[in-house]
Amino acid sequence: MSLLITPTELADGMKTGMKTTLLASMWLPGPEDAGFQYYRGKHIPNSIFCDPARALTSAPSSKAGRNPLPDPAILQKWFERWGLNDKHRVVVYDGGRGLMGARAWWILTWAGVPDVQILDGGLAAWIREGHRHAGGPGNLPQKCTLEVNPGQLPVATIDEVKDFDGLLLDVREENRFKGRKERLDLKAGHIPGAVNLPAGRLTNEDNTFRTPEEIRAELESVGVDDPSKVIIYSGSGLHSSLAVAAMHHAGMPGAAVYIGGWSQWCATPSNPVATGV
Repeated sequence: MSLLITPTELADGMKTGMKTTLLASMWLPGPEDAGFQYYRGKHIPNSIFCDPARALTSAPSSKAGRNPLPDPAILQKWFERWGLNDKHRVVVYDGGRGLMGARAWWILTWAGVPDVQILDGGLAAWIREGHRHAGGPGNLPQKCTLEVNPGQLPVATIDEVKDFDGLLLDVREENRFKGRKERLDLKAGHIPGAVNLPAGRLTNEDNTFRTPEEIRAELESVGVDDPSKVIIYSGSGLHSSLAVAAMHHAGMPGAAVYIGGWSQWCATPSNPVATGV
């Protein structure tokens, strides 16, 4: 099964009764319920709301970073709320740049959900292609038959990053990598030895994924040839989720994600920080 599904493929599947659980992974800055209010105002019919801040992470801290892995027991309660079901594929999407959709794909796949797809281009692509959208609280879930089985995608700890002799890939934007600016974390710069490939270079201007050939070319340009020897990090695991999804789309699975990311690394004063190239 392809990692991506187009709006037309999703719409056709919905018309023909394709068994699908559709998750709207919506987050907005502001009040706690801002994402849900956005979802209530506009979502794809049959969607169920996924709250990324509560379902796809756990409490932030300087020791764990801004978006640590969710507690499996809490994630199981979300599985039940969504009605994840072994007879249904799961399609995830968001209303922004694809980061929350990619995070949902990564967390669900890491947690053992077997068939997860990303709606390429998200809600904007759905509307742009002329498909109808709905408002309101959304659909009732099916009965949950899936149990969280964590560890189905590779992760790396901060100690493993320190001992790593492969390729460390920073997928934040160039100005953050080079230490020119930092609005989110305690210090500006990057982990010494890392190379930079902004995740935005793996998607198009409309937030759809670039072709597998284009993604492979971008990865090869910074030295990625064997994904199993790559650790990816970003600030807090959002851009790195998007990058890993792009790698899977390009037929290059196997890279580990350093979940703590720059937000965890720079919070320890003794950790070295590099700037510039």
